[in-house]
Amino acid sequence: MAEDLVLDTAIRDWVLIPLSVVMVLIGVLRYFVSKLMRSSPTPDAKMVKEGQVVIRARSLKAGANFIPTKSFRARRFYFSNEENGLLHVPKDQAQNPQAQMFSDPNMAMDMMKKNLSMIIPQTLTFAWVNFFFSGFVAAKIPFPLTQRFRSMLQNGIDLSTVDVSYVSSRSWYFLNLFGLRGLFSLILGDENAIDDTQRMMQMGGFGFDASKSLSAEKDGLDIIQHEWALPRFEHRAESVLRKLVQ
Repeated sequence: MAEDLVLDTAIRDWVLIPLSVVMVLIGVLRYFVSKLMRSSPTPDAKMVKEGQVVIRARSLKAGANFIPTKSFRARRFYFSNEENGLLHVPKDQAQNPQAQMFSDPNMAMDMMKKNLSMIIPQTLTFAWVNFFFSGFVAAKIPFPLTQRFRSMLQNGIDLSTVDVSYVSSRSWYFLNLFGLRGLFSLILGDENAIDDTQRMMQMGGFGFDASKSLSAEKDGLDIIQHEWALPRFEHRAESVLRKLVQ
């Protein structure tokens, strides 16, 4: 049977609160450091053009049923014909985003700066937490949990008799690391919110892949079955206008 623990108020004052405050301050500091290290590259005209083409194709798909069939077919042919369509990408002109990154030293340098701005503070903070706060039971969650959460909430505590709802100091560090996005959105704004989960997912990414996006939009346009949502709308509008004039 799991035992109930009485947490000392000193743990709250010297472990829980300092750890939470330090995580927030480090997140804000990391944002401003990454903002200073961020370069402002000149936008590639070809990439901007391809992005605008993708947006226009998505708008056409969204409003396809609100234009006549003849107009939709003309627009679809303009975008997706095999000779000079805007969405058609020849196989010999398809660019590999990985090769594009390695060929552009500025892109590789920006990615390295982003990774360093995330990895170095996390490594130093984890070493600090592991050295000073290892082995503490820092908090208790006010609702029961199953045994599956033990490895996540009690990292660093090898006691099976402790209830799962108790959180170790090391697990509290990880909860703050991945759960402070809402607080950062309030402090820094929605566009400036720091999400370490997304950053970790983007560490292996190489940016916008124009070839895949254009091909996906072309396939989406080709399979659309057009259904005119406003049949005989012109005749009804004409009759209404005639009545108003008379």
